[in-house]
Amino acid sequence: MTLGPLMADVAGVALEPAEREMLAHPLVGGVILFSRNYENPEQLARLVAEIHALRSPPLLVAVDQEGGRVQRFREGFTRLPAMRMIGRRHAADRPAGLALARSLGWLMAAELRAAGVDLSFAPCVDLDWGLSEVIGDRAFAAARDAVAELGVAWMLGMRDAGMAATAKHFPGHGRVVADSHVALPVDRRELADLEPDLAPYRRLIANGLPAVMAAHVVFPALDERPASLSRRWIDGQLRGALDFRGAVFTDDLSMAGAAAFGGAVERARLALEAGCDMLVVCNDRAAVLELLDSLPAAPDPVRQVRLVRLHGRAAPRREELLAGDRWRQAAAAAAHALDVPALRLDA
Repeated sequence: MTLGPLMADVAGVALEPAEREMLAHPLVGGVILFSRNYENPEQLARLVAEIHALRSPPLLVAVDQEGGRVQRFREGFTRLPAMRMIGRRHAADRPAGLALARSLGWLMAAELRAAGVDLSFAPCVDLDWGLSEVIGDRAFAAARDAVAELGVAWMLGMRDAGMAATAKHFPGHGRVVADSHVALPVDRRELADLEPDLAPYRRLIANGLPAVMAAHVVFPALDERPASLSRRWIDGQLRGALDFRGAVFTDDLSMAGAAAFGGAVERARLALEAGCDMLVVCNDRAAVLELLDSLPAAPDPVRQVRLVRLHGRAAPRREELLAGDRWRQAAAAAAHALDVPALRLDA
């Protein structure tokens, strides 16, 4: 069986019979987990193993585990600082900031891989333009070069741990006030003016970026549809102008930023036609079931190659990981980053 183009969610800390049936459908290719799916690392490892055992090749298992306010698994995992804290360290001491980004990227990915999780949707490489509350401290910095090199360092840390990075939110969510979870953000800049936001993607792609998540933001200068549903953005700019060869995820198609463009099937069709490989649909089981009944999606060999490459590589078990010097050093660095007052980092 191949991996389908749909990434769905599940209700609790173990699979229900109906969910097993849903995940066996050939249109499904992955599962995204949330805090409600987590009790402790041991339970998480059982749930992920249960999901992986359903299919061959195994379904991709993903989570948002950026750090700061976006960290789904907390108790039993190292608390990670927001990206802004790493950016401030970088501003004060560039080598130290880059070392911290790589160390924490490794730490995040290594703890997840010890539980079997394939992907964390990170790093966030939006620029902090001082406008978007939903991005805010999730951004490393305002300067494109700082975001680019910190994003590469974070990606390399994840790679060290056996996990593929997913840069988001392409082509940039930081210059709009509206939150695409609840509204449709519109960025009215011309394409040439978006170069600062695109610069981190150029750098990460040049360093082998495996995956991108596309934003539900409209850029009318290029297309009236959001980037996630736009062939001009995904096929034209991302795969064409930027020469990206990896996998493209949509942001959650249940969000208001996508809902303005038709029902679940229409949104999914537009995303596939745009060139997206995996359609994320969260917290809307009715929409998932409708898509499984109605979405026409012929197997795509190129999509299969992109998605299969995202499976996590072999990694140490949790006990071995926590006994290692690299984990102890990275966990100490995370704790120190959280303890240092922002005022000192700004000095």
